[in-house]
Amino acid sequence: MGKNWNAQRSQARLATRYAEVETVSIVDYTKDTSLENIPVNKAYKMHAAHLYVDILNLRDMLHVTKDEGETCHKRTLRFLNLHYRAVHRILSETDARRVDFHNQRLHGVVAKPYGTDSERRRVERAVAIAQLIIDVLKETGDSDDKIPNAEVRVGIDTGTALAVNNGRRGGREPLFLGRPANQAAKTAGHEPLTGIYLTNEARTAIGLKALDGDTHRTTALTTAQIEACVAAAKLDVSKDDIVEAWKDEQKNTPIGSVGFSRPTPPLRDLDIQALSLANSKRFEAVSVYADIDGFSAYVENNIEDDPEDVVRALHVLRSELDHVVSDDFEGRRVRFIGDCIHGALLDGTAYTTYTEETISNAVLCAGGLRSGFSEAKKFLKEKKVVLDDLGLAIGFEFGPLSISRLGMKGDMVRCAVGRNVLNSETEQARCDGTETAIGEEAFDNGSDAVRELFEDDRIVANLDYDSAVTGLAASDDKTAKAAQANAYRAAIPAVVPNLSEPLRPHAQR
Repeated sequence: MGKNWNAQRSQARLATRYAEVETVSIVDYTKDTSLENIPVNKAYKMHAAHLYVDILNLRDMLHVTKDEGETCHKRTLRFLNLHYRAVHRILSETDARRVDFHNQRLHGVVAKPYGTDSERRRVERAVAIAQLIIDVLKETGDSDDKIPNAEVRVGIDTGTALAVNNGRRGGREPLFLGRPANQAAKTAGHEPLTGIYLTNEARTAIGLKALDGDTHRTTALTTAQIEACVAAAKLDVSKDDIVEAWKDEQKNTPIGSVGFSRPTPPLRDLDIQALSLANSKRFEAVSVYADIDGFSAYVENNIEDDPEDVVRALHVLRSELDHVVSDDFEGRRVRFIGDCIHGALLDGTAYTTYTEETISNAVLCAGGLRSGFSEAKKFLKEKKVVLDDLGLAIGFEFGPLSISRLGMKGDMVRCAVGRNVLNSETEQARCDGTETAIGEEAFDNGSDAVRELFEDDRIVANLDYDSAVTGLAASDDKTAKAAQANAYRAAIPAVVPNLSEPLRPHAQR
């Protein structure tokens, strides 16, 4: 088949995925309900406080050396692992739930005490937990291994969200859809300044004044305000307790050395669940981020009246994006991050990355993502699923990439680090819902056809699969021309007889 996208395969996949969520049930979250392995056609409505923790100095770790060699990747993985172990212990000891730990970002949920009348207590507890995280991560570096303490910013919101299944074919964990998760993330990521920042909903829940506009995202809680929340929350654990237990953990189950090897293509066969720090994969590849533009507003607009359609849309749209990366272009989905997919693409051998071919196929994959997304929207609308004007913002970058898993046996999270990971997300962030952006390294190392297609601003609008393959092939890109030839050969049996069989004589009249 070769690496390509076509509408027929997409339509068949969409029909299969939609059948899985044709009937959706929405139920209220009740005390101690398990959120592990939620069926794809079910969602729990939960009242909770959401906190996003952003480690601000990850980029610094990836630039501890001028060249992006093994040293900076090893230090970065150890940096994240040391701090992740500490945060995991904090959440466990404070009865909060880790939703996701994506590289430098942690999403946690405080659901206790339960009930709509306990919102203030949940927000106070979230603030106390956030401060505990900040205090502990000031002491969980490793000067001997040149691992600094973490610089932390936290965003907190409160309200009702839907807990659904996040992940496919392994790596399943809950995902929360709705305003509180989205606004906590936006507040945490607003600017690279440390502190605890509350949305107006969270501020008013604990008796603070609402602020004008986005001022809440630039106004950190004062020391007195934090101390009031800490006193009210009465956590059963202190910073010293956590740090002491964390140090004991490092002695009893040390992290160990980081070991790298290359994966053998196709990358889609990489078993991330088998990875660990000692068994990490490092290789030159393309990191791609594809984010559903407008999805947060879509969820907020429809979560009360049409929550079933929100679940259907999420499942069908994201599964098609996953299939394009993993099946059509033989890449690997690293993980879903809310309504965004992060993937990796590699062309080459177990020893070498074919740089130009990898980048050209990444352009074709980006086109396939947009075409698959458009096909999925069309399909959902035909099924009368409520669907607002959603778009897809795509960014990708080339460079060294390391994939591993962090944590301890029995509770490990997947991780992908590299300057291209951060830069591909940055490229995606500068796109609207019609645009695709290429990073500087991919632009400089791609074929002449790639540079001609993206031009000096490195961004293209409405780049679907057909325009990507024809645009590159017109400028003599070998990868695109091969994709055209493969598509042509695949279509021949449908329009001409099988010439490998002998011709039969006409029957006598």
